[in-house]
Amino acid sequence: MRGLVIGVLVFAMFSVCWAAPQPAVVQKSGDWTLDLRFENPQQITLEGATPQRYWYTIIALTNKSGKDVDFYPAAELITDTLQVVPAIKGTSAVLFGKIKNRHQGKYPFLQLLENTGDKILQGQDNTVDIAVCWPDFDPNAKSVSIFITGLSNETVAVDHPTDKDKDGNPVKVYLRKTLQLDYSIAGDPKFRPDQKLKFESKTWVMR
Repeated sequence: MRGLVIGVLVFAMFSVCWAAPQPAVVQKSGDWTLDLRFENPQQITLEGATPQRYWYTIIALTNKSGKDVDFYPAAELITDTLQVVPAIKGTSAVLFGKIKNRHQGKYPFLQLLENTGDKILQGQDNTVDIAVCWPDFDPNAKSVSIFITGLSNETVAVDHPTDKDKDGNPVKVYLRKTLQLDYSIAGDPKFRPDQKLKFESKTWVMR
């Protein structure tokens, strides 16, 4: 955990001294970004001798690019307390079953992010509904940001502000167009089951 926090601090310092480029307002030929709808994250708990709490969101992706596109997503949640929480890989069937039952009416064909194929087919009829899950995070956090990559093929290579290669040239940093969803957290952390995430903003960033 200490190493993870240090890594986040380094990233924050890096961001202060180097402004990342913004996604293109008008995408160039060959670039695409999937159409997106999303649900605000919700809590869900698996009961047992030691109850396990999770958070999840549902995203609906539609490919209107005019061609089938590759899909290699990743998602993480970062708290204002500098905790980085990657989306779960190997989500239990029990957890997914409980999520799917909760949303069966609206998302009858819901699937897990980790089980989505490596292609998103074009067209409205091929819209994919995906559940993304995280283990519970720091109860003292006052806000979180969710980052999801793989929803666009837009990339950019920029020079690192300080790192050099063996020839003295700036090391290239490759950034991907990434969805950022920001939430504040309402409720007393002493009553974790009652806490909710309040949507604040949706932006696209290069990260």
